[in-house]
Amino acid sequence: MIDPRDFLLHEDAHVLVFNKPAGLPVQGGSGVTQSLEHLLGAFAKSNGKRPRLVHRLDRETSGVIIAARTKPAAAFFSAAFAGREANKTYLAIVCGGAPSPAEGAIDLPLKKANRAGLDIMETAHGGLAALTRYCTLNANSASALVELEPETGRMHQLRAHLAAIGRPIAGDGKYGGRFSIGALEIPGLMLHAAALNLPHPEGGRRSYAAPRPEAFIKTLRALDLETAAPAET
Repeated sequence: MIDPRDFLLHEDAHVLVFNKPAGLPVQGGSGVTQSLEHLLGAFAKSNGKRPRLVHRLDRETSGVIIAARTKPAAAFFSAAFAGREANKTYLAIVCGGAPSPAEGAIDLPLKKANRAGLDIMETAHGGLAALTRYCTLNANSASALVELEPETGRMHQLRAHLAAIGRPIAGDGKYGGRFSIGALEIPGLMLHAAALNLPHPEGGRRSYAAPRPEAFIKTLRALDLETAAPAET
């Protein structure tokens, strides 16, 4: 049984902040025996009320995710995400070298589609507006470390946007990412939610940062992409 306190970054009267491990689903579903939502029972009050998740990360994405401890806090944080007041920073290792240009924005609408029985997001006229800002932190001819700031929160937005510009995330088979770069085997989806800055119910804004997981760090080193990440300094 996973102990959620092992990856708890911060807690106060309003919020729990976790560094979710890659591979842990956020919510239950078909074939899911353990999820972050289920593990929140460890923080239940004496009356049985549990903290509530107010946003999501894909199963294979690691990093910062929060849960509200009370119903008013859940409403507060949900409004912050809906109103785009939550600033999210991700790190991704992409295939094919640096995006061109090395820094910019991907402004491509997305719509849900089904490919070979898999739900995906694809770029399409008339789709939902989606905007991702990006900056290349380090690169070589085969791969790059990219910092991403999504302005919108569409399903699979970062994965679909990077694939659309020919730089899919390493280990992302659903969107064309490679599972090997040169002789290096990619252990999983190389996408990490590194930092989150958002309003707090007590006033002002708070920032939370999640250290990169060991598999991500090892892959950076093996690809000679290791660099200090602004989101973690």
